[in-house]
Amino acid sequence: MRLWLGGYTADSDGRASGIGAMLAGLPDAGSAAGALSFTGTAATADSPSWLAQHPSLDVVYATLEAAQTVAAFVRTGESTFVPLGAPIEAGAAVCHIAVAPDGRSLVASCWGDGRVVRMALDAAGRPSSPALGAAAIDPFAGPVDPFASVAGDPALDRDSAMESELAAAARSLRAAAGDEFAHLVPGYDEVADAQAEAAVLFGGGGGGVLGGEVEAIAERVSRAHSAVFLGDGRIATTDLGFDLVRIWRPTPAGLRLDHEVVLPLGTGPRHMVLHPSGHLHVVTEYSCEVFTLAAGRDGRWSLLGGVAASPFAAADDTAAELARSRDGEYLYAGLRGTNTIATFRVRGSGERVEPVGLADSGVDWPRHHLVVRDTLLVAGQRSDDVVSLTLDARNGVPGAVRHRGEAPSPTCLLPARA
Repeated sequence: MRLWLGGYTADSDGRASGIGAMLAGLPDAGSAAGALSFTGTAATADSPSWLAQHPSLDVVYATLEAAQTVAAFVRTGESTFVPLGAPIEAGAAVCHIAVAPDGRSLVASCWGDGRVVRMALDAAGRPSSPALGAAAIDPFAGPVDPFASVAGDPALDRDSAMESELAAAARSLRAAAGDEFAHLVPGYDEVADAQAEAAVLFGGGGGGVLGGEVEAIAERVSRAHSAVFLGDGRIATTDLGFDLVRIWRPTPAGLRLDHEVVLPLGTGPRHMVLHPSGHLHVVTEYSCEVFTLAAGRDGRWSLLGGVAASPFAAADDTAAELARSRDGEYLYAGLRGTNTIATFRVRGSGERVEPVGLADSGVDWPRHHLVVRDTLLVAGQRSDDVVSLTLDARNGVPGAVRHRGEAPSPTCLLPARA
């Protein structure tokens, strides 16, 4: 199988030269179980940190993160690309692209300034006409109790109830775990208690919790991080800085905000996976959890629940990518710091997620990973390599490293169009 690699170049302290090319076994193999070998640079570009494929054309889109632009590249040979038009301005630290299933638009997410940008794609796949979505507003800023229900809005009532349930569950789990393991339980109850304290200290608002300490919520910064096209044509995006999943409707002029789902304070929603059932699974960078969202009959999305990625996550762990098996039975979350891969089984009709196991990723700083049949490919940003791990057919958990291939500062893995 042939793969394209996103990576960091010198402008972002990386070693890549642009979009890389790698083989996993034979070029035309349907599996990725073979030996891994880096075959060179497919297209010279500055820090193409995220890659996305056009659904019907041999065109690949890249976020040129440091340059704050999105660029299109058209394939010209077995492992070569050339630019397709000029790069299009997106925003500070643009880090993710999602391409519409019909190939007529893409959505770029910008970590640096929180921008969500929709671009039109012409018949050749060339992007143009960037249109900004409405800026995010921190739901935890100002004199608002984030755990209080909002009268007349059932969706927000459900979200608030879920946050209260998470706080109660955290207290119970901490008591059961005892002093030795209590610190491993996510601190939703600490968030609630500190919110109450902040309300007293600041006269009913203006304070919040990040990292267990009371501080001014107004200092938080919007950080858009990913987008997913939903089955009904709408688009979901994450705002890692404001703990939001935002639902948009595409319009001829760009994007119209439909509604938002608020996740618990300080969790940091990063990347998402749309399950075959229609549920949306979200991995959170800061709290290292996987949350499940569902759309109601009225079309509004709400939070169903969440589960910790690992009982052994370190304080400085940050979650990166979330991927699923083709049938949707398993989810895989990468944790940078402990350098592990957490495996989850999806239960019911997609609404429940259960932890199954935790495995060594085999790399340093697992920035991105990809499931190909019975193989998990993992990109080690700091170890300058890509590894393949065989997935256990009985429980889906990755095994030991099967193959390793050197690759400069890899940040994204994209299977080449067959």
